[in-house]
Amino acid sequence: MRLRALLDTDALGLRLLGGDDELDRSVRGVMTTDLRDPSRYLTGGELVLTGLAWRRDAADSEPFVRILAGAGVAGLAAGEAELGDIPDDLVEACRRHRLPLFAVNETVAFATITEHVVRQVSGERAGDLAAVVDRHRRLMTSGPAGGGPEVVLDLLGSDLDLQAWVLSPTGRQIAGAGAPLSGPAGAELAGLHLAAVRTGRRSPYRAAIGGVAYSLFPIRNTGRGAGPASRDVRESVLSDWLLAVEADASDWPAARLDLLQGVTQLIAVERDRRDAARTVRRRLAQEVLELVQAGAPPAEIAARLRVAAPVLLPGLGSAPHWQVVVARVDWDEQGAPGSAGSGVAGGPVAQALLEEILVDPAVTGPDSADRIAVAHSGDEAVALVPLPAVAPPDAGGTAGVDSAAGADASDPDSPEHSGEDPALHADVLLAAVRAPLAAGLADDGRLTLGVSASVHSPEGLRGALEEARHARRVAAARPGRVCAAGHHELASHVLLLPFVPDDVRRAFTARLLDPLRDYDRRHRAELIPTLESFLDCDGSWTRCAARLHLHVNTLRYRIGRIEQLTGRDLSRLEDKLDFFLALRMS
Repeated sequence: MRLRALLDTDALGLRLLGGDDELDRSVRGVMTTDLRDPSRYLTGGELVLTGLAWRRDAADSEPFVRILAGAGVAGLAAGEAELGDIPDDLVEACRRHRLPLFAVNETVAFATITEHVVRQVSGERAGDLAAVVDRHRRLMTSGPAGGGPEVVLDLLGSDLDLQAWVLSPTGRQIAGAGAPLSGPAGAELAGLHLAAVRTGRRSPYRAAIGGVAYSLFPIRNTGRGAGPASRDVRESVLSDWLLAVEADASDWPAARLDLLQGVTQLIAVERDRRDAARTVRRRLAQEVLELVQAGAPPAEIAARLRVAAPVLLPGLGSAPHWQVVVARVDWDEQGAPGSAGSGVAGGPVAQALLEEILVDPAVTGPDSADRIAVAHSGDEAVALVPLPAVAPPDAGGTAGVDSAAGADASDPDSPEHSGEDPALHADVLLAAVRAPLAAGLADDGRLTLGVSASVHSPEGLRGALEEARHARRVAAARPGRVCAAGHHELASHVLLLPFVPDDVRRAFTARLLDPLRDYDRRHRAELIPTLESFLDCDGSWTRCAARLHLHVNTLRYRIGRIEQLTGRDLSRLEDKLDFFLALRMS
C-alpha cells in the first residue's frame, strides 16, 4: 500500500505534518517503538508509530529521525497523547531527512492503525501476483503487446512496485518504466549479465551497483513460435536483450520468479517481431553487398541504392553518401561451457552485434536501428551506413546526420545545421560499448571492426568495402578483445607496424632500445623518456628541454649518451626514423 492511502481512511485519525511529496512510498509493514535507537528491529518500508517517550529535549529528535531515515522506513506517525502538539524540532528533523511525518489523534489507538496496515499489506501481497499473472495472460493471448515492452514494465511497477528496464547487450535502454538508467549503469549491468551468461550461471543473476541491488533476467523466446534453441551460448549471448529489475530476487518465492520469467517471454515475442521488421533492410544490404563483391556495373548498384535510400533515409531529398563498416567476431575452437564444442558461425553473430553498435547509445527504444542495413558474408558482417550528401560551405551550410542516431535533417539542431561531421569514426564507435562486449567475449572471443571513408557514388563502394576490410585487419593485429581501426590509419606508418613479424619486431627494437634500457636500469637514468620527448618535439632542443624541465646542456648530454650507446646519430633523418619506429613497436 502507499502512504497516501492512510490519509484517505478517516478512522485512522492521521494528519500530515510534512513530506507531501513522498506520499507514494510503499508501506510494507508497521512497527511501534519508543526506543531511542530502534534500528535493529527495522528492515525498511515500515510505518513507524511512536508515542514520543524517547524524547527528553529538542536535541533528541535529530538522531532519532536520522536512524529511521537511514533504515529506509516509509514514514513516521507520532501520537499526540503524550505531548499534545507534535514538537517543532521533530517536524524540522523529518523535513531535513525527507521523512513523511503524521500526527496521530489522541483518540486513536496505535492498535487500530497497526491492524489496518497489516490487513492492507497482507491482502495486497496475496493478490498482487494473481492480478499481474492474469493481465500477463491476457496480453499473451492477444498477441504482441500493442504498447511495446513498456506495457509490461508498467504492470511490474504498478502491481509489484518493481522498477525494471529492458537493456540491449551493450547496456542501451530499450524500454523502461519510470526514471531511466544512466548510460554507465546500463553498460555495467549488461557487462555483469554477459559475464554471468558466459560462465553458465543459473538466472536470475544478482548484481549490485552503487549499493543498489539488481536482478538480471535473460530475454529469450522459448515458447510457441520460438526458433530452435542455440546449442552454443556464444551464438546468442551478444544479441540477447536482458531485463534488469531493481530488486534482489534471491529470496523470491517460486511463483514470483515464474511470473518474471513469463514477462521475459512476452518481451521476447516483441523482440522477435522487431527482428522480423529488419528483414527488408538486411535483404537490401545483402543485395548491394553481393553486387559490389561481384564487380557489378555501377549503374546496377546505383539502381539498388535508389531502392535502399528511401527505406534507410525516408524523406531525404538528395542522394546520400555511404560509409562501409566491417565487423568480425572470432571464437577460439575449444567451445564454451555447456556447448557441443564445435565452431560458431561468426557472420550472424557479427551482424546482430553490428546492428546494435551502430545505434547511438544515447538513443532509447527498440526501433532506433531502423536506418542501418547490415549483411553478412562468411564470418564477417558488413554495414552500409547512409549519410546525407555533404554540401560545400558556400552552398548553404553543411549537410549531415548521425545515421546511428537517426537524426532529422530538418532539425535546426542536427549536425546538418551545426556543421558537425556526420561520419562514423572508429576511435569513438566502440567507446561506450567496449566494457560490456569484452565481458560477453570473455576469454575465447574477439571483435574487430574497420570503418571506411565516406563515398558519394556507386563506383566508390567497392573501394570503401576493401578499405573497411583492410582497416579491420589492422585492428585484428592489435591486442585486446575489442579493437577498431579507421580509414585514416591506412595512410600512416600505423598500417605497416602491425604486420611486422614478431621475431623481426623483437630483433629491431632490442638492437636499438635494449642498450638504453640497460643503462636506465643501472644508473636510474631517463634516456628512453628523453628520446621519446626529443622525437615528439621534432628534434627541437629548446622545446624538448622546456618539456622535460631540463637545461639545454643537460639535454645535449643525454642525447650524446644515447648516440654513444647505440652508434646512431640523431641529427640524421634515417636514425630518427629508426628510433621512432622502434619506440612504436616496443
